[in-house]
Amino acid sequence: MAKLKGPLFSLGASGKIAKTFVFFGWKGLNVAREYVIPINPNTDPQKTQRGYLRDAVAAIHAALALADDPLNGTDVMAYSLLGALQPTPRTWFNTIVKGWIDQNVAALEDVIYHAGSAVAGAEKLTVTMQYTLQEHEDAIDITAGYLHYGTSKTALYNKLACTGAELKAGKDITDLEPGTKYFVQYRPTEHVSFLGANSGIYYGTPTA
Repeated sequence: MAKLKGPLFSLGASGKIAKTFVFFGWKGLNVAREYVIPINPNTDPQKTQRGYLRDAVAAIHAALALADDPLNGTDVMAYSLLGALQPTPRTWFNTIVKGWIDQNVAALEDVIYHAGSAVAGAEKLTVTMQYTLQEHEDAIDITAGYLHYGTSKTALYNKLACTGAELKAGKDITDLEPGTKYFVQYRPTEHVSFLGANSGIYYGTPTA
């Protein structure tokens, strides 16, 4: 039975009507859809996809619970900004999950970035990110990549070579315009297993 919060189609409703319509809240909206009989296929592809989802959620929770350099509010904002640029905007959590699933479907692996920052200095930003690699049977790491940056979050046209070790230690982007806000994202290129496993988008404003 649908539960009304006011006149139907005005304040909202929840539940189903005669297995015809389902009313529910979605992203702050009151919406309705046709009732669909739930199905739960248990095919091998479905099992694999669910495994990716479980692993992604577990990896996020593990990053949040790290004793040192956990995934924090700045990282949440960085992933939220990345998610906002997608054709269908999504939350920071869903941005990480979708990236993880997409990487695995493509037979690649994902990276969760945490404790990231773009600290302002004189005509520079010092970009630092820690990261957690997806478990792999081989001892591989990020040995090459680029910091992509620019004055618009949608136009990161400049890039600076940066290894994984440099990223963790802190890499300076120099010769920046003081007082101008810059956006920056890390994109690994080696090991090739991590191609596409990009960070969220951080930002900072260099000083004079």
